[in-house]
Amino acid sequence: MKRKFSILPLAAIAILFFLMNWYVLSGFETYSHHPLLSLGFWLLVALITLSLIAAIRRIGSHGMGSFFKVATHAFLILLTSELIFTIALLAGDIPRLFTGQPRNLHWVEFATILFILTILIFIYGMVRGKYAYRVIKHTLFFDDLPENFEGFTITQISDVHAGSFNNPKAIKRGIDLINAQKSDLFVFTGDLVNNKASEIVPWMNDFSKIKAPYGQFSVLGNHDYGDYVKWESEENKRANLQQLKTYHAEMGYRLLLDEHVEIYKNGQKIILAGVENWGLGFGERGDLQKALRNVSPSDFKILLSHDPSHWEAQVKQNPSKIQLTLAGHTHGMQFGIEAFGIKWSPVKYRYAHWAGVKSENGRYLNINRGFGFLGFSGRIGIWPEVTVIELRKTV
Repeated sequence: MKRKFSILPLAAIAILFFLMNWYVLSGFETYSHHPLLSLGFWLLVALITLSLIAAIRRIGSHGMGSFFKVATHAFLILLTSELIFTIALLAGDIPRLFTGQPRNLHWVEFATILFILTILIFIYGMVRGKYAYRVIKHTLFFDDLPENFEGFTITQISDVHAGSFNNPKAIKRGIDLINAQKSDLFVFTGDLVNNKASEIVPWMNDFSKIKAPYGQFSVLGNHDYGDYVKWESEENKRANLQQLKTYHAEMGYRLLLDEHVEIYKNGQKIILAGVENWGLGFGERGDLQKALRNVSPSDFKILLSHDPSHWEAQVKQNPSKIQLTLAGHTHGMQFGIEAFGIKWSPVKYRYAHWAGVKSENGRYLNINRGFGFLGFSGRIGIWPEVTVIELRKTV
């Protein structure tokens, strides 16, 4: 039976979009009522909107190519800047309903400044922000850290999404920043590619240069399995995943697939475990118990698990204490604010804790904000992150 499609929601969205644009134009017409202003405004809105519709219709035959990216980003900038303008203009117009005074030109100018700033911020995020790498350092204290690991350092990156990269010099700068930390251990917590193993090939030489005295280790993320692209056959999909695993090895990364390794320093050890992706709504593949097989409950353990929902569901209450879990996945949604004591991103409505360190039940979770970007080709307020964690023993 063919599923019926309701046009009412789309009609409602279209009407709201038209009304918002009509209101925005009324604000700009405070400056001038020249007919070319109105004509130019509606032509621009129509061009961007129709480009978006055409791009969506082309996905099946052309994929998400350059045209799709340009169209979606242009519409996103238009929509966001108009929303900001509308909110600001409404704040000035609502009092007029009670006073009957004409629209305040200064308030329109304020709304226009916010409109222009929004566009400029998006342009910065797309040109510079997505490669504005930041080093974030955490010092974590543990009662049961083996003494010989006092001051041991770990550099973590996550969510490379190599298929989105387009700036070799910026990537080299990010790799140099990772190596400049001179950490004892390097870990990568998943999503090396967007969909296909081939995406990492142009960048393998760069990521192969990441070295640490105690090794380089990695796990898979939800995008690494190729679940979000159509394959000719299941055999091709499996071959792609196997090829990606091979690329990890060729770059010098020990890929941990529901397993662990022992890391020794001066006769003492810690356990480094890694699971396949386990995430609510993103594939629950990982087997934590298998990864910890033959590990003593008294061992000091670090877990690499791509999706932080795994920590909430299985790790923080696990009978065998896992002292530190390193995750990624959220990207901080690549949009938000972390300044002036404010930490906010829309991703908080999906993940209550979405970046940085959290402690509960005597166990730590760190969520890396991601090295790369996906979907929106930029970052605004949530910058790409290189995490450095120093392990200290509680005195």
